[in-house]
Amino acid sequence: MEKFEGYIFTALCSTNFLISCLLFSKVTREQREPYMDEIFHVPQAQKYCHGKFNEWDPMITTLPGLYLASVGVIKPVVWLADLTGKVVCSTAMLRFINLLFNCGNLYLIYLLICKLHLREKTRTTSRRVLSALSLSTFPVLYFFNFLYYTDAGSTFFILFTYLMTLYGCHKAAALLGVCSVFFRQTNIIWVAFCAATLVAAKMDEAWRVEHTKKRDEKSPPSQVPLSFSGAKKIILFTVEFLTSPGHVKAVLLVAWPYAAVGVGFLAFVVLNDGIVVGDRTSHEACLNFPQLFYFFSFSLFFSLPVSLCYHRVLRFLQALKKQPLFFLFVTAVCLLLVWKFTFVHKYLLADNRHFPFYVWRKLFQRHELVRFLLVPVYVFAGWNFLDSFKSRSLFWSLAFLACLLAATVPQKLLEFRYFIVPYLMYRLHMPLPSLPRLVVEFLLYTAVNAATIYIFITITFHWPDTTATQRFMW
Repeated sequence: MEKFEGYIFTALCSTNFLISCLLFSKVTREQREPYMDEIFHVPQAQKYCHGKFNEWDPMITTLPGLYLASVGVIKPVVWLADLTGKVVCSTAMLRFINLLFNCGNLYLIYLLICKLHLREKTRTTSRRVLSALSLSTFPVLYFFNFLYYTDAGSTFFILFTYLMTLYGCHKAAALLGVCSVFFRQTNIIWVAFCAATLVAAKMDEAWRVEHTKKRDEKSPPSQVPLSFSGAKKIILFTVEFLTSPGHVKAVLLVAWPYAAVGVGFLAFVVLNDGIVVGDRTSHEACLNFPQLFYFFSFSLFFSLPVSLCYHRVLRFLQALKKQPLFFLFVTAVCLLLVWKFTFVHKYLLADNRHFPFYVWRKLFQRHELVRFLLVPVYVFAGWNFLDSFKSRSLFWSLAFLACLLAATVPQKLLEFRYFIVPYLMYRLHMPLPSLPRLVVEFLLYTAVNAATIYIFITITFHWPDTTATQRFMW
C-alpha cells in the first residue's frame, strides 16, 4: 500500500468507525434489552464471562465461537480498566464486539481487493478504497454490526481465511477456517471453497495444456461453455483429472491443511449426529433449489449499479438468439425445480419482524402463479451472475458455483443473512467497477442502511400476547 493510499485508508477506517459508533449508540439506547436471537446469545455469552463453560442453552444451534471471542476480548479490557458491576459483559458491551469485527472486515475486504485485482494496480486509489468501503457497508451485513449476532465475526474469519489462501499461507488459512466454523458450521463450505481454488488452479493448468494440444479455439479456457457439448467436455475432463493419481497427489501436497479441517469436521458431524447443535427441529436440511434463484435475484438487486449495463443486456439478448434451445431447456428445468422443490419454512410465514416475511407475503403469496412467472427473471439474474465471472478461470467458476449450491440449496428458511458471504465473494471477484458506478453502489447501500436502521429504531409494534416492543429487521 502506497504511503498516500495508506493515509486515505486510515482516515476512512477512522471515519467509518466513528459513524458506526454513533449509530451503535442510537440503536443501543432505543433497544437496550436483548432482541430476537440475542435473547439466546447474550445470556450464553454472559455465562462464559462468569466462567460457566459447561452450561449451554439447547436453543442455540451454532458452536460457541462468538462467545469465546467475546470473552477473549472483554476479559483483558475489564482487567486493564478495572471494570466491575453490570457493565461487564452487558448487552451493549457484547454488541460492541461486532463493531470491532466491522473494522476488521473493512480492512480485509480492502486487502482482498488489492490481491484479487493485481492487474488493475495502476487504477486509481479511490476505486480500491471506495470498493472496500462500499462492500463493508453491504446492508445485510452492516445492520448486524449493531446487534449481538454471529454474522460479523463469521464473515471476518471467512474473509481472513480466503486472504491467507490467496497469499499461500495454507496452514494459517486452515486454522482461521476452524475459527469460522466455530461461528457458523456451514462455513465449512467456504473453507472447502478455499481448498477448491487450489484444485481449480491445477485443473485450469491441465485444461490449458490439453486445450493447446488440441488447438481447439471454440471454447476458451477462461470461460464456461454454455452448451451441452461444453458441459459434456468439462465433466469428462473433471472425471479424468480426479481419477489421476498424479494429479490427486499434487493437489493433496498443497491442500492437506484444508483436508485435515474437513476430516475433523466430519468427525464432529458423526459424534454430534448432525451439523446443528442444540435445537434441530427448525433447521432441517432439504433440497430447496429455488433458494439459488432467490440468491441470484438478491445479487442482481444489490449489484445493479456495478453489474448491469446496456451492453450486458444486449449480450443476453444475443445469447438468447444464438442458443434458444439451451435457454428453453434451462427455463424448463427452472420451472420444474420451482414446481417440485419449493419449500416454505414455518418461521417465514409466522415471524412478521423480518423483511423476508413481507417479501414472501406481498410477492410470492399474491398468486400461486407468481413463483412461475418469476422464472425468466431468475434466468436473466443467473446469466448476469455468470457473465460477471468471464474474467475468472473455468474451474474456479465451477468451484464457486458448487459451493454456492451447497450453501444455499439445503436451507429451508429464506434468510438474507445466509447470502452475505456468497454475495461478498461474488462481488469481490467482479472486475473493479468504474468510479461513478462505485459511487452509485455506495449511495444505494447507504440509502438501504439508513432506511433499515430508521425503520428498526422508529417503527415499532406489539404482539397481542406480549408487552415487549417488536421491531422490523433483516
